[in-house]
Amino acid sequence: MPVYKELLMILAEAGYAFQTYSDFVTNPGPRVVVLRHDIDRKKGNALVFAEIQHARGITGSYYFRIVPESWDEDIIREVARLGHEVGYHYEDVDLVRKKKHLSGSALIEAAYSHFAIQLGRFRELVPVHTICSHGSPLSPFDNKMIWKHYSYRDLGILAEPYLDTDFSRIAYLTDTGRRWNGRAVTIRDHAGASALAFPHIRNTRQLTAAVKSKQLPDQIMLNFHPQRWNDAMIPWLTEWSCQPVKNLLKRGLRFIRRIFGRG
Repeated sequence: MPVYKELLMILAEAGYAFQTYSDFVTNPGPRVVVLRHDIDRKKGNALVFAEIQHARGITGSYYFRIVPESWDEDIIREVARLGHEVGYHYEDVDLVRKKKHLSGSALIEAAYSHFAIQLGRFRELVPVHTICSHGSPLSPFDNKMIWKHYSYRDLGILAEPYLDTDFSRIAYLTDTGRRWNGRAVTIRDHAGASALAFPHIRNTRQLTAAVKSKQLPDQIMLNFHPQRWNDAMIPWLTEWSCQPVKNLLKRGLRFIRRIFGRG
């Protein structure tokens, strides 16, 4: 991943330190990058990222789902052993909805119970201090809706990025949509209307150029989906060819939900 390695080097040369999300919440550095990783699929790619960072003395935060495409106990333990933070990439509302066909308060209650059980599974492997919601773009419900009725702090959780980060001050860039300026093709992976915006930063080359020219603030969160990053040609071409179709579908979903006020 030469482009990714170059990005890390440019960030370090620009004077940025690296913190896990939990460290940032408790003691934010004055000039810092939080490397966040949402492990949706291709869990082996997460370990590649973790090893690249470890070799450079860098730590990041890795959020694993509990579905087979993401959950791997050996990889989770190894990522933590390398010094990175591991958290729960939760989607309990959507999972419970699919299994039990519930709605309303019954759905919220069942989703919270499901969340607590899965969090316990994680904590049997590694410490977990932060969580991050999975977007579940096909679901009409936002997985964060649990926290309108319950508090994750009651379960010893320190923070959730979408709910505990001031993105009007901290830059948030995500590779959702296979582009850094993909706000129009994200359903829920965004920082809200008041967030800092960098529409001119589409690819990683432009991101490194923005770092070099000091266009970004002193505090940044970069969100990576490791399945999008591949050195092998066939996996790379698969992501490259499939993503435009996914983006088109997401644009349609955003339009429908804007009309009907759902999700």
